[in-house]
Amino acid sequence: MQHARFTHRNEGFICAHCGVDVPPSTSTCRNHCPNCLYSVHLDNFPGDRAANCRGLMEPIEIIQHSKKGWQVVHRCQRCGHESRNTLHFDDPLAADSFNRALELMRKGPSI
Repeated sequence: MQHARFTHRNEGFICAHCGVDVPPSTSTCRNHCPNCLYSVHLDNFPGDRAANCRGLMEPIEIIQHSKKGWQVVHRCQRCGHESRNTLHFDDPLAADSFNRALELMRKGPSI
């Protein structure tokens, strides 16, 4: 049985999409902007920083996972890679934007 690879990396960054100064998360590894929900294609496996693409990851859909809760689905604008990331609406330092998530829910999945 193969285990998922995960490198714990919780760093602050400047959002490549909206320019917000994003602090590290208070509870988990931060991998997207809490303001606009965009990310950057940096990893092959969470936290490894091994992806060579570096494309902007657009939030295209919000889904609910039965065990992980609400998640944002990202699609890389450069290579098309898709990934899911858990949303944290209760992070006391920089909560994910509930209004932005609602916008994406209203819009529906992007094909």
